[in-house]
Amino acid sequence: MTNEFLHFEKISRHTWQNLHRKTTPPLTEEELNSIKSFNDKISLQDVTDVYLPLTHLIQIYKRSKEDLAFSKGIFLQKESRKQPFIIGVSGSVAVGKSTTSRLLQILLSRTFSNATVELVTTDGFLLPNQTLEANGILNRKGFPESYDMELLLNFLDSIKNGQDFEIPVYSHEIYDIVPQQKQKVRAADFVIVEGINVFQNPQNERLYMTDFFDFSIYVDAEVANIESWYLDRFKKLLTLAEDDSSNYYHRFTTQPEQEVMAFAQNIWKTINLVNLLDYIEPTRNRAEIILHKAGNHEIDEIYLKK
Repeated sequence: MTNEFLHFEKISRHTWQNLHRKTTPPLTEEELNSIKSFNDKISLQDVTDVYLPLTHLIQIYKRSKEDLAFSKGIFLQKESRKQPFIIGVSGSVAVGKSTTSRLLQILLSRTFSNATVELVTTDGFLLPNQTLEANGILNRKGFPESYDMELLLNFLDSIKNGQDFEIPVYSHEIYDIVPQQKQKVRAADFVIVEGINVFQNPQNERLYMTDFFDFSIYVDAEVANIESWYLDRFKKLLTLAEDDSSNYYHRFTTQPEQEVMAFAQNIWKTINLVNLLDYIEPTRNRAEIILHKAGNHEIDEIYLKK
């Protein structure tokens, strides 16, 4: 066990699945298929074995947060305001963060009666391509400096204080921020914030995004596996873009596959891998829990902060 995981309890899937009494997953196979990213694999068995115990653990954290807020209110002699429970989900590009987040959104809204659950991805906080180009960092998209960190922190601060907030919308089809479009995020019971950068805040070393989270999850896998998932996803994106000339990936569909895949491999090596090793993975131990995936996308090990 490396030093990095010194502070974590390593739990096998077998042990983990027995930590929660068996219940039927509160969603159907169709629903599960509709929320999973198209290059991800997840089964109802995963929901039962991994995600239901995780939801139960989140319940424990939420209760303890409320107890603490109540006691703090008594100590400060003022009434404590109800705050959203904020969950951060991080991990590499193509590791399956979106699927984990969307699944949690459904599970939480069905486990807690009448709970509202908002889901936000930090892609919306990327600077528009035009700005990235003007700053000469279009090839650094996804790196810390390519995000509007100030807006992101303002968003978290507002939500934490129970205020709704409008955020920009990013589209993978056009590979850019959508002009004039906004997502209204309510200060719901739960707010899930998902993205490769949610445990970082390099422009302001005094404040980390994790300071705003009540619970945080890092989705982890071996680099070689993530690379093959990334390339697989790239191929699928090309197939989806074949008949849509407005799609960013359409331009690649007219080129020989070998060339395009060499290009994708190069993007992985020079951009995504560098970002993972330099900026994303070093934040892994800020998570409360690490979900480790095996080559078949199945979660095989869980690390819980001691």
